[in-house]
Amino acid sequence: MARALADDDLDRAIALGLLDPDFDAACVCAACAPACAQRSRDARQARLRALAARERYRARDRRLQRRAEERTAQRAAASVRTTAETSADDTAADAATASTEHPNLPAAETAPRPALPSAAAAALARAKAKAAQRGTP
Repeated sequence: MARALADDDLDRAIALGLLDPDFDAACVCAACAPACAQRSRDARQARLRALAARERYRARDRRLQRRAEERTAQRAAASVRTTAETSADDTAADAATASTEHPNLPAAETAPRPALPSAAAAALARAKAKAAQRGTP
């Protein structure tokens, strides 16, 4: 294993047991100097860190992909909802026009719309909470 590491042949070192769970027992041989054993341990730690970093990177990519898919789905749902609201608004406007033309007919009932979009309302709520915290000791 020491020779494979010295030759920078990680594949061969891994095949010889660099990443095995019983590495500490396999790492030390009768001819190994303490410095040689330490180099093997250091190489093992470096490889384990690299593998962990690769796994974190892959997990991050999966998370970003999932979030992008969720955003796409939300946008698609919002565009369908916006199209439906636009149709409802057109119908309500037609009904309102009809009710002004015919005062005896009841006005069309529409759902009240929020004064602010949800993102703006959330930002305002955070700002109010922050201002309230500053006011209290």
